[in-house]
Amino acid sequence: MKTLQYREALREAMSEEMRKDESVFLLGEEVAEYNGAYKVSQGMLDEFGPKRVIDTPIAELGFAGIAVGASMNGLKPIVEFMTWNFAILAADQIINSAAKMLQMSGGQYHCPIVFRGGNGTAGQLAATHSQSFEAFYAHVPGLKVITPSNPADAKGLLKSAIRDEDPVVFLESEKMYGDKGEVPEGEYLIPIGTANIKRKGQHVTIVSFGKIIKIAEEVAEILAKENIELEIIDLRTIRPIDYGTIVESIKKTNRCVVVEESWPLASISSEIAYHVQRYAFDHLDAPVLRVTQTDTPFAFSPTLIEEALPSKEKVIAAIKHVLYS
Repeated sequence: MKTLQYREALREAMSEEMRKDESVFLLGEEVAEYNGAYKVSQGMLDEFGPKRVIDTPIAELGFAGIAVGASMNGLKPIVEFMTWNFAILAADQIINSAAKMLQMSGGQYHCPIVFRGGNGTAGQLAATHSQSFEAFYAHVPGLKVITPSNPADAKGLLKSAIRDEDPVVFLESEKMYGDKGEVPEGEYLIPIGTANIKRKGQHVTIVSFGKIIKIAEEVAEILAKENIELEIIDLRTIRPIDYGTIVESIKKTNRCVVVEESWPLASISSEIAYHVQRYAFDHLDAPVLRVTQTDTPFAFSPTLIEEALPSKEKVIAAIKHVLYS
């Protein structure tokens, strides 16, 4: 094992796959000369050269379209969006081209492409730069959606995403690039579609993903002092969702709280709540509760930010509610 920052784990994943496969290349705004907006691609231009680490104009629709065409012709692009908020401009290429190409071509064309970049809230960036896009893209058949919560998962899942023959949306928290964690040495992959039980417990199942996992872990430590044992499931992959792991956990704990950074309506937590009541209803001793962002555009004010996001206090209140305590 070695200790890496989240950004270093992503860089290592991309570099290892680019050394292994010459068809893999990286493109996006400032990924080359500037070493990436968040320094994820630092040093990659020096190693792989300007034909495989490519700076693009500020034109997300354009360079995403180039990448889709390249993927249909035998290459494996990694598209970095400076933030997923900017990728709204490329949604036509992601949703109408990459996601649908296999079906629309009658199976003739796969799109082995990774769209990746910063996602979610990151301090005082206001409404248009603070959105979480897991549910947005998970709604679309043909896409796989991944949100790692730590450096080890970031590396293992990104390598799997690059090798996948279909388009993958890879969402990285802007606030986690400097996070440190242990990453296995050598070849290391995590299968897409497999959740991780981060902590075993018997009283309540907590389901979450991305940076909110850290809140769940802090809550687990607080409630352990009250002899409340939480089982924490990190989804890791948002499409496909590993429902089996969730259901098996609820058969043991009989209670579930889903914690999500994004808005409540048509959310990932809504989907999980439906699936739990459909396939684990007889095992539930309390209704499934959700803790999400407030149903409003994100604010710039620090006080309103604190009010809008899931917090330890809100998660603890939900847990005690399903425990009837």
